[in-house]
Amino acid sequence: MINFKHIYKHLFVAATVGIAAVTGLSSCGLINDDLDPCAQGVELRFVYDYNMEFANAFPSQVDCLTLLVYDDNGNYIKTITETAESKLSDENWRMTLDLPGGKYQFIAYGGLECDKSTFHFVNTPAKGSKMTDLQVAMDDYCINADPGVELHHLFYGALEVEVPDVSTGYTQATLYMMKDTNNIRILLQNVDGAPVDPDDYIFTIVDDNALLAYNNDCVPGEGITYTPWATGQVSPGTVGTVIAELGYAEFSTSRLIENSGARLVIKNAHTQNIIIDIPLVNYLTLLRSQQFANMSDQEFLDRESRWNVILFLEAGYWLNTRIIINDWVVRINSFEP
Repeated sequence: MINFKHIYKHLFVAATVGIAAVTGLSSCGLINDDLDPCAQGVELRFVYDYNMEFANAFPSQVDCLTLLVYDDNGNYIKTITETAESKLSDENWRMTLDLPGGKYQFIAYGGLECDKSTFHFVNTPAKGSKMTDLQVAMDDYCINADPGVELHHLFYGALEVEVPDVSTGYTQATLYMMKDTNNIRILLQNVDGAPVDPDDYIFTIVDDNALLAYNNDCVPGEGITYTPWATGQVSPGTVGTVIAELGYAEFSTSRLIENSGARLVIKNAHTQNIIIDIPLVNYLTLLRSQQFANMSDQEFLDRESRWNVILFLEAGYWLNTRIIINDWVVRINSFEP
């Protein structure tokens, strides 16, 4: 006996799907238990162009990625990590997240889950934790280390995204990141070109930036004294009739914050006399020339991550009217120490 109900059911489904295809409607809007659930969530692109080149350096600089997903109220949902170089170095790579309709908050870290990472979660995000609980700290062996440690690059980014309740496919979004770690190279040069031996000096940077909050602000703590991870001598050539030899000390630090009170202190290693003691961040921001006039000090500090500072000595002490930062000559007429 012919089952007309069975035939009518399949004719109805075929006709309905056909109508949806003709009219351009997605079958995601149809109630049909015979079809797989439609894709719903976020297709996320990661970009690091918050630098002085204003160009995306994510594929070349981020070697591991951690994404934390929170709901609209800041409740933890899940963590996704990616360490595959083939994906992270691909400009066209996107992270696909299957998420139901709703509002979400994402926090991303680059360089946190790598083998060479020098930062860690204070408390690993888990079910029941809040976004505001999130803190990232420098590893203990890096704090007040002597000699200093070359920190692994750390990147941070945050984004809010809304996924529609009715699925129309993946919502495309871009999460922009910034770099938290800095490399600071300090060079000492005698104005008469006489050689500078870095072993004759004790170089330190004093700051309070070992702990970072969920919004990337520095959390006050006991402070940290950075020492150089590399020292040595370099020569730019002849100064007058003398082949100049500069002494250098290279530091690796966490995020630099304006008005933080960070100081560069250089002592004579033999007498312990202080020859340089300056507010480091204040001097670094002197580089912000007129071409960056609309850029705030903090944006400048966050965009720049490689600093080269030349300080000139005369008779063993700093000639405090001259300084070169990233190849820019800064003449100092007056400055509050």
